[in-house]
Amino acid sequence: MEYEACRALLESRLKTERYVHSLGVAETAGKLARRFGVDEAKARLAGLLHDNAREFPVASMIEEARRRAIPVTPLDIAMPLLLHAPLGAYRLKELYGIEDAAIAQAVARHTVGGAGMTPLDKIIYFADMIEPGRDYPGVSKLRKLAEEAPLDKILLAAFSESITFVLQKGQLIHPDTVTARNEILLAGTQV
Repeated sequence: MEYEACRALLESRLKTERYVHSLGVAETAGKLARRFGVDEAKARLAGLLHDNAREFPVASMIEEARRRAIPVTPLDIAMPLLLHAPLGAYRLKELYGIEDAAIAQAVARHTVGGAGMTPLDKIIYFADMIEPGRDYPGVSKLRKLAEEAPLDKILLAAFSESITFVLQKGQLIHPDTVTARNEILLAGTQV
């Protein structure tokens, strides 16, 4: 399915606010892809469809994941909203006919990151954090980094921001986020 067909189907399935967010992530991902030499078409498509499973109510995400044989961990049970990422990756083929493993992986990792993130994974994670509709303390700083810093430095700041936010709310920190952040630090990128 081409981008425009995916966009039209997504628009028919998501609430307007979530759809507008998805368009913003697609646009932001395209810009970041150009800057970092990543396939822009893949980045735009992954950005567009990153939240495609947000059409499901949070209360049904565990059931939807199990129905598709997606593993559900105790952490997922505690925070079922996070399942929209692997569910969305699964639905790329199921609903949109997309079989590109790189796009699926980027969609699956857009909420918490993970080990061995590719540049596309990193772009989708970060685009979701800074798309034009996002408004939270620190987003301006992250947007500025997107214009001038190397990709890993951008991601390190993004992971740090995310972990700080989760800590302030007293919530669980996903180990995939910690792993992704630690990999960047171990590779020599400094805060």
